[in-house]
Amino acid sequence: MSVFTPLPVGQPIPASLHAVSCSLPSMRDVRGYEEKDPAVTKHLTSGYPRFLLHPLLHQLARELIRRHGLAGHTLWLVSSATMADRLAAHLGVGEVVRVTEPGLHGIAHPDSSELAGRAKAFLQNIGGFLSSRAAEDELVRRGLHASAEPEELFNGDALAEVRRHLQPAFPGLPATDLLLANCGMNAVDAAFRALAELQAAQGRTVWIQLGWLYLDTIAILQKFTRTPGDYVHVSDVFDLAGLEKVLARHAGRVAGIVAEVPTNPLIQTPDVAGIAALAKKFGARLVLDPSISSAFNLDVLPHADIVATSLTKYTASAGDLTAGLVVINPATADAALLRTSIAKKIEPLHSRDLARLAVEISRTHRVLARIHASVPRVVAFLESHPAVREVFWALHPASRANYLRIARASDAVGAMITFTLRGPLDPFYDRLRLPKGPSFGMETTLICPFMYLAHYDLVNTAAGRAQLAASGLDSNLLRLSVGTEPADDIIATLAEALA
Repeated sequence: MSVFTPLPVGQPIPASLHAVSCSLPSMRDVRGYEEKDPAVTKHLTSGYPRFLLHPLLHQLARELIRRHGLAGHTLWLVSSATMADRLAAHLGVGEVVRVTEPGLHGIAHPDSSELAGRAKAFLQNIGGFLSSRAAEDELVRRGLHASAEPEELFNGDALAEVRRHLQPAFPGLPATDLLLANCGMNAVDAAFRALAELQAAQGRTVWIQLGWLYLDTIAILQKFTRTPGDYVHVSDVFDLAGLEKVLARHAGRVAGIVAEVPTNPLIQTPDVAGIAALAKKFGARLVLDPSISSAFNLDVLPHADIVATSLTKYTASAGDLTAGLVVINPATADAALLRTSIAKKIEPLHSRDLARLAVEISRTHRVLARIHASVPRVVAFLESHPAVREVFWALHPASRANYLRIARASDAVGAMITFTLRGPLDPFYDRLRLPKGPSFGMETTLICPFMYLAHYDLVNTAAGRAQLAASGLDSNLLRLSVGTEPADDIIATLAEALA
């Protein structure tokens, strides 16, 4: 019998007001969440902050709509004045109303599902929402909440403390070169925009997506390149010859290559040194994102022009805040210019999120050590089970050698395992007692049907499933993030559901 207690639909994971995940315990719940079924959504009080607007933001928005006489409007509370400018420009409609109060910025528009969809997608893609702690602090200041939820916060210079823990992953760099963002996607967005501006001045506007990337990184490349023809997808991360042909075909016009190392969700690690050499040969810039295993596990800056990554994973291991990081390789051309440009573009962390991160980041190495001790055991169990079709992880034979070339230690494999089943997905998922929800790199083990949550539009159609299959992706792929619980308990729980 599993030691894990099944969590009801909508329960925050962890049990915190600021949790970044929530329980979706059945495939019916997963589909209901994606299809906005009221029977499911009524239970969802929180979730991943870029996808599910926090109830504290809803409450604060209602108060501001009342105060500013904006009945019949939708108000989006954003992370800064600059973000408000960007959202207003993106919507580009005359009815947009700017709402500004001390330390608070928002954009309102007349109630419209079309405008709301565009606004939410934009803020989701680039990480522009006000944080839940910022909303909570504002509600407390206004007397609408008695006090903030108690939690351990760093008492001192939180930014210096976070940078102190990050510096060993980037030896030789001054602390001020570690640029913190409010989430990983904002880190990617800031790096992309800074490089795009720099390269466009040289007539370079083509961007290459290498492999299947996280959905919002794909969205940034598809939506914000200058023309549709400036977005190029090279699907096979191992095909250096194919990448070189693409670079040659667009010679003199490629601005950059964006790659995850490893990729999400197939955990494929390309030949990073080989890609870097091709980028240099053709004058393209290379942006690498090591979020899947973390910058603590992988040494990728020597190969990249810019590292843009999430700190929500592993460093914020309690699972109650989002954060991101951008680091510029000091050896890259125009490094100082890029650093200045990105620092202006990035959305900073709210002060209390930063103070919370400064507490959690000190646990990173202990958390990683426990995860690394368990992952190979869970992989061995899954690979040997007759109900499991295929298992992917950092040391999968297809890219083991590539991974180990950039790993800081041979056991530094990160938390993620993805796998497919020989039988149907629904019965297994519904039986499984592990916590089920989005995100990864938490102390809590998490599993989710990743393609359903990230690409439901593709999973739900024959054409979409064919598109996924062309990139080697099974619609029913499961993404497991191993936490710090005993490996025996994780394995026993998986075995119970696979029986």
